[in-house]
Amino acid sequence: MVPYTIRELFFKHIAQTSPSPLGIEIQRAEGVFLFTPDNKKIVDLVSGVSVSNLGHGNKKIVDAVKNQVDNYMHLMVYGELIQTPQVEHASLLTSLLDQSLNSVYYVNSGSEANEAALKLAKRCTGRREMISCYNSYHGGTHGVLSMIGSEEFKNSFRPLLPDVKHINFNSFEDLELITERTACVLIEPVMAEAGVISPKNGYLKALRERCSKVGSLLIFDEIQTGFGRVGSMFAHQKYDVVPDIITFAKALGGGMPLGALVASKELMDKWQNNPVLGHITTFGGHPVCCAAALASLNILTSEEYLGLVNQKSAIFVNALSGHKLVKEIRAEGLLIAVELISEDYAFRILPELIKNGILSDWFLFFPAAFRIAPPLTISFEEIDYAIDRIIKALDSIT
Repeated sequence: MVPYTIRELFFKHIAQTSPSPLGIEIQRAEGVFLFTPDNKKIVDLVSGVSVSNLGHGNKKIVDAVKNQVDNYMHLMVYGELIQTPQVEHASLLTSLLDQSLNSVYYVNSGSEANEAALKLAKRCTGRREMISCYNSYHGGTHGVLSMIGSEEFKNSFRPLLPDVKHINFNSFEDLELITERTACVLIEPVMAEAGVISPKNGYLKALRERCSKVGSLLIFDEIQTGFGRVGSMFAHQKYDVVPDIITFAKALGGGMPLGALVASKELMDKWQNNPVLGHITTFGGHPVCCAAALASLNILTSEEYLGLVNQKSAIFVNALSGHKLVKEIRAEGLLIAVELISEDYAFRILPELIKNGILSDWFLFFPAAFRIAPPLTISFEEIDYAIDRIIKALDSIT
């Protein structure tokens, strides 16, 4: 009997969530490049959807993972035993945030971070209404699925959570829908999957003021925008607005699976009663993941990557803006949406990018654009290399 190839086994045994997955076999990854078994080089302009902010195979992160594996891996459910990687990472992370955000709860993913944040808001306020934005994405589990601002993603899974409202991002008028009934507002400070939508001048501050006025907790979902992606360590710092709760994942773990929510100790202490173990997780804050997160954060705070993000972003924007197929480019650091003149061109561009050695992706709620979100470590020479191939792909579908 002829044995199956890895590709055949992939389609046979790995559950697919789209009818046409890329199906590209990757043998190794290094820096901004992915390599196939025949050594074809592909520039990664997705970064695992903003996960690999420091590139693939970063030696300091890899070494931290190996060292922690030698010490210990899973010990006990979250929060019972003192584990050095958790403690050291939480101490460093909170030192980079407003002093009110001083307590970290580690979970497994962005979805769980947002789920826990919603639970905490209900527990702390005693309210049940929750608000998010149209065209927002906050995860795939039932609770945060209720908060997603897209009926197409939700309809097949109803009934979902009751008492959920949606407002329009950047609408000052819609802020009046936040009332004394509202437990929380869950919002991305920069809307990612909507096609990189930045907040209007004063919008986030007006949102903060409204939440404070009515006693609603403000939750910033920085799962995709955190850890240097937008040119500041965190997006909310760019706009000088402090939330009550902030959620992280993706780049948080330095390539390992990790999520977290951060709030004040006063809020976090509510987990301890009514009921005890108000949120619990087996693998959240896994020591190996926290060791990778600590190494990653140490690199971001000590090496010159953040200061170059906006300069690198501008090179992409300036080089591509004049192409006849490009309608608009929206950029927040190295989170860039290249909107083409029609969805048809956007649909056709991704296969051409792959042919030219570029891995990109669409945005969930803005299919007329493709994504440029490389590791922050991408060099200027690698940017030029990528731009040449992007332009070649655009020219090929003209």
